[in-house]
Amino acid sequence: MLDGVERPDPASRFQPLGVHGPSEVVDPNFEWHDTNWRGIALEEFVIYELHVGTFTREGTFDAIIPKLDALKDLGITAIELMPIGQFPGDRNWGYDGTYIYAAQNSYGGPHGLKRLVDAAHQHGLAMVLDVVYNHLGPEGNYLSEFGPYFTDRYKTAWGMALNFDGPQSDHVRAFFIQNALMWIDEFHFDALRVDAVHAIVDHSAEPFLQDLTTAIHSSRRRAYVIAESDLNDPRIITPKGSLGLGFDSQWSDDFHRALHALLTAATDLAKTISTGYRYTGQYSPYRDRKFGHKPQTRDGAQFVVSAQNHDQVGNRMHGERLTTLVSREKLKLAAAAVILSPFLPMLFMGEEYGETAPFQYFTSHSDSDLIEAVRRGRREEFEHFEWIGEAPDPHADQTFHRSKLTWKEDAELRSFYRDLLRLRRETPSLRSLDLAAIDTWSDDERGIVIVRRGDVTIAFNFSDAAQTIEGKIVPPWGFLVMSSRP
Repeated sequence: MLDGVERPDPASRFQPLGVHGPSEVVDPNFEWHDTNWRGIALEEFVIYELHVGTFTREGTFDAIIPKLDALKDLGITAIELMPIGQFPGDRNWGYDGTYIYAAQNSYGGPHGLKRLVDAAHQHGLAMVLDVVYNHLGPEGNYLSEFGPYFTDRYKTAWGMALNFDGPQSDHVRAFFIQNALMWIDEFHFDALRVDAVHAIVDHSAEPFLQDLTTAIHSSRRRAYVIAESDLNDPRIITPKGSLGLGFDSQWSDDFHRALHALLTAATDLAKTISTGYRYTGQYSPYRDRKFGHKPQTRDGAQFVVSAQNHDQVGNRMHGERLTTLVSREKLKLAAAAVILSPFLPMLFMGEEYGETAPFQYFTSHSDSDLIEAVRRGRREEFEHFEWIGEAPDPHADQTFHRSKLTWKEDAELRSFYRDLLRLRRETPSLRSLDLAAIDTWSDDERGIVIVRRGDVTIAFNFSDAAQTIEGKIVPPWGFLVMSSRP
């Protein structure tokens, strides 16, 4: 209670009645069955990103468990959950969370989450959690009433910035670092994906993010830290000892952009495959300035790549998946480019079987002014694009239900994904993520990208005509894997 006003505990472990309700004391004890689980090496991660609320009809942690066998059979080795910290209402992407210690009540709360992690480990699957440390959502956000958690020295796209470098910021850092350690130590997560680290403003000599990765690497359980960043800044994956932030890996947006644009220019993808970044200091037309710096690492495990993810799908006005935007041949070619890359591949839920349901932006706020502000913001966001029609109403219940997976599987496409993942897993040269052992060559005019990985050569044809490579015919919008081994 603050000045006679009752507020939830900012470090609440469970909000059974939502962001404005009382906090429930939760017994941290749980009967774990993963005693023999030792995790998997980072280079073995094949990540499957999912949103708990739309992955199944029930939209709960427990409802995911029956799907684990199918994901394991597919070749997935790690499941990444979009943010599950308590958010307003019962439907949200998770990036509007206001109680970062509390597992979402409508998903099943902390005990449901532990059951899911425990079951995943028994299936040999690692668990990754998407955490948001760059902002908190607007509704139910009472954190500023408890201390100087925010600062007006900086601004973010989502409101006030968190105080990671001002007076009393040591305590603010501790609040978020202890949250990260809770997910690892108490909930047994194997890795954290840290959202939008480029949006964290911190001018201190030893940045918060450096403290965060150091603390996670010092925890009693082995855990990795993956950054989302659009800065092409190699300091993110540079060790602390070399004045870097110490992340183990990062999302590579350049790979996704190059893959989609490859329908016009092959050179971009070839360069991204060889370095991890497309822009390494040259002029970027999109940013209208020089951008990026060449990473010194030759470890492909330091980059996570995808053909589609929640951002790239959900931030289209109608939330269309790649399945509905390109031909079947192009869809397969994109899958091969991701899975056979020398990086950590990530699939977005449903892509492996050709899901056609969209993934749209949805919320369930209770404040009418906020609801209208979100609607207006979405409309304004798309004014500069040439998309046709009206943006779906984020607050409408049907927008959420429209985004649920239908599970109407294309068995042949799923089998194709499964074969690609098996090829990656069972071929030594494809299993190796040593970028120093890779050569790339491209021909924009013919739409060809050739990647040599040890004794394996992969030829990608991003054109409408068949092409001949080393005497072999590569079909239009297809690929060919050649090996010098018998």
